[in-house]
Amino acid sequence: MNVELIFETSWEVCNKVGGIHTVISTKALNIVNELGDNYITIGPDVWREDIKNPEFIPDESLFPEWRPLAEKEGLRVKTGRWNIAGKPIVLLIDFTPYFGQQNEIFARFWETYKLDSITGQWDYVEPALFGFAAGKVIESFTSCYREHHNIIAQFHEWMTGTGILYLEKSAPWIATAFTTHATVLGRSIAGNNRPLYGKLKEYNSVQIAREFNVVAKQSLEKISAAEADVFTTVSGITAKECSYFLGKDVDLVTPNGFEDSFVPPAQEFAKKQQAARDKLRSVAEAVLGYKLDENCMFIVNSGRYEYRNKGVDIFIDSLGELNKEEKLDRECVAFLLMPAYHRGPREDLIDILYNNGSPNGVDRYLTHCLHYPSSDPVLGNISRNGLTNEKKEKVKIIFAPSYLNGNDGIFNLSYYDLLIGFDLSVFPSYYEPWGYTPLESLMFSIPTITTSLSGFGLWVKEYCKDHGNGIAVIERTDDNEKSVVSDIRDFIRKYLSLSEGEIREARFRAHEISRIAMWDNLVKYYFEAYEIALEQSSIRREEPREFAQFVEAPGREVRKPHQIPVWKDIYIQSDVPDKLSSLKELANNLWWSWNTEAESLFRRMDPSLWEKVQHNPKLLLEKIDYKRLLVLEDDDEFITDLDKIMKTFRDYISRPWDKDKPSVAYFSMEFGIHPCLKIYSGGLGILAGDYLKEASDSNVNIIGIGLLYRFGYFKQKLGLKGEQLTIYEAEEFSRLPISPVKDAEGKHRTVSIVWPGRTVNIRIWEAKIGKVSLFLLDTDFEDNLPEDRSITHYLYGGDHENRLKQELILGIGGIRALNE
Repeated sequence: MNVELIFETSWEVCNKVGGIHTVISTKALNIVNELGDNYITIGPDVWREDIKNPEFIPDESLFPEWRPLAEKEGLRVKTGRWNIAGKPIVLLIDFTPYFGQQNEIFARFWETYKLDSITGQWDYVEPALFGFAAGKVIESFTSCYREHHNIIAQFHEWMTGTGILYLEKSAPWIATAFTTHATVLGRSIAGNNRPLYGKLKEYNSVQIAREFNVVAKQSLEKISAAEADVFTTVSGITAKECSYFLGKDVDLVTPNGFEDSFVPPAQEFAKKQQAARDKLRSVAEAVLGYKLDENCMFIVNSGRYEYRNKGVDIFIDSLGELNKEEKLDRECVAFLLMPAYHRGPREDLIDILYNNGSPNGVDRYLTHCLHYPSSDPVLGNISRNGLTNEKKEKVKIIFAPSYLNGNDGIFNLSYYDLLIGFDLSVFPSYYEPWGYTPLESLMFSIPTITTSLSGFGLWVKEYCKDHGNGIAVIERTDDNEKSVVSDIRDFIRKYLSLSEGEIREARFRAHEISRIAMWDNLVKYYFEAYEIALEQSSIRREEPREFAQFVEAPGREVRKPHQIPVWKDIYIQSDVPDKLSSLKELANNLWWSWNTEAESLFRRMDPSLWEKVQHNPKLLLEKIDYKRLLVLEDDDEFITDLDKIMKTFRDYISRPWDKDKPSVAYFSMEFGIHPCLKIYSGGLGILAGDYLKEASDSNVNIIGIGLLYRFGYFKQKLGLKGEQLTIYEAEEFSRLPISPVKDAEGKHRTVSIVWPGRTVNIRIWEAKIGKVSLFLLDTDFEDNLPEDRSITHYLYGGDHENRLKQELILGIGGIRALNE
């Protein structure tokens, strides 16, 4: 093999969306075995959850020579390992900096390739910019590391095609490969209930692209296929689509394979299978409201909610026909595992499954609450087929419209951990360029039904003639739905009547069939495609490579442990005589700001200094002359007034909450409590501040959530020529009447929000407003990037984007702070 270095780019690297993730993640082990760390995967940095991406293992020690170069070029890249078999290197790219340049980028692609991006919506723009960014990263990497000559850049789907176009002009030393896993027009036609296969030659691709508003995607797909050094697809049936819709024959079919590393070993298989069956039975009985037969058979259909493309309509129709059979040998429960628009698990089912609740019989079909059940195609077809789920019926059907990630609220198992418990799977797809779901079933020794319009189904017909009851490949065309329904019904009926020995044989055959699609047997087609790409690009790749400026890695001085400085934060505060120590307690609660006696007490301490510190008692105590404190300590009248005020304050604070009144969280961009706390500018802030003060006086349990601004609001001065000058002064938070909220270890408590390419950390502060708390959030500290530190610099400051960022910090960050 002549390939020395491979970059494999996809929107689904470390970002599971569909089948392409399965393709690349299962193939990776075989590539790593050939190339080791010279195989690099590239994906988008789009993880937005609070927890770390479980598929990404950061490793900042990788590529120390290149990383400073990439940063200097404005490339935001995370380096690490993809947490899959083989642990390949992965680069996750933050492509959001190119959002502001999209017009210029697409204009250049139009001028060079006539790429028609003008009608592209966000679902086009976002992946197209990612592909462009991936191209720049590959160019930068190969300009830094010069030892590799036979380099392949593999791009999957139209979504990354801009990377091919960028590299062709900017990095001609790289050979490119483009693989499509479906065609834009094929999916659109099939998804809109149009006949596809019998009328391929009749469709005008330009007209169809306009009709379905996919001109930009179709344009990028077509140009990527034309410009790549090698063009492949996953099956012969999709190759025909490519020829007609893209105007180019594929150079090679690269069928999808699989690794069975996720299948439990033999010693664990039976245990996991039984656990899954127990879960299926318990959920089914909870939904249906009655016990199932002991020999009940479980059938599954799963995948994306593409009602016609995935053959969901055919599956339900087949069950309806099966239910009409007068004599069935066994009871069967069919599960539809397809994510749909739902609002969470059914509370009554949770009560039944985990709290020994009783069935209510209200809904006998759903595990989760759909938003619009009356217009749902699945539920509508179930009703039309008379599948009532009554106990007397032999065929039942249950719809689980949730992702099975192990935390869906009902099953609480991953898809694979639940799949292992089924007896039979049915995938009667109409549009299925490959079809991983039947192959996954076979891997778990589950017999399956697929169709001749599935790439995998055709593969089985060609390479596995003797498949027995392990798989049924049903002949399907554009218009033979009735015969497909009958054939599926007949196979299920036959399977229900099999003896235990015959079922064991069917399961054995299913597993044997899965062996033909192992990557060990199929990865060779990708390597063959790469050889084609190297040959096609050989003349172009002989051109001199223009190397980017090489940035030397900074030298490191090795120090012994005792020579390494340890920096610690030191907080200094002034001392106060014992008799006056309660002043600190009073100064740190803004109750004094609306209690005239308390405020007057602070003023009496040093009237001149009181004005200089802008009526901030905390700063007053820090700056006041210690000799003056000693004088006050001996002032009986002052001490008597202090004790009286402190008794009033402590009695005020110790009042119990009014439990008859609700607890309230009050979110606002500004709170006008007192001028020393510059987090307000006008009426909205004064109103919010007065609410908190009145809530404290009225004993209402309110918590305020706001932002802590580094510069607060501005001061106005007149210049020498009478012009208005705006002056901002930075606040020292340690001098304000606020305190850091700390965790059990004494560290400043923080929450975080994941944004494109980075995590924004948020500190939490507390201002005591009498009995109530006002929690303030800020981002201006060293854990954040400079552009994120400035988010909370100014009240209503910055452009529209920064205002949106502030609202996200307040809203999402505020909720997370409350949960802390």
